[in-house]
Amino acid sequence: MKPFIIHEDEVAYRFDGVSGPKYLLRGPRSDFGMVVLMPGEDFQTHYHRAVEENFFTLEGEVEIYINGERHILRPGDLCHVPPMHPHYLINRGATPWKAIFVKAPYDPKDKVDVDWLPGQPFPEIR
Repeated sequence: MKPFIIHEDEVAYRFDGVSGPKYLLRGPRSDFGMVVLMPGEDFQTHYHRAVEENFFTLEGEVEIYINGERHILRPGDLCHVPPMHPHYLINRGATPWKAIFVKAPYDPKDKVDVDWLPGQPFPEIR
């Protein structure tokens, strides 16, 4: 891969182009991107078998549930989610939440969706 520079405006967010995740780099060793969740938006519970995921909050606040446990991320907070730890994000605030995410090692197929929402019994993960 050759060196390159990309501006975040060159890539659209997944949810209608204005929110959700967007990747600025996909592989060969890691993923790097931005994520925006608008007030009331969430991102489905999921985990990765081998990939670790990190979120660095730039703006706003978000609730992240890791293994069913609630945490609040605020500007300046870094959240590390190791492999095999289901996580769910929801913006219950009044302003958009914007963060950087980094996933490594690169594996675009390493995502397992989980049917879980806060308030439900937490499922057994294998």
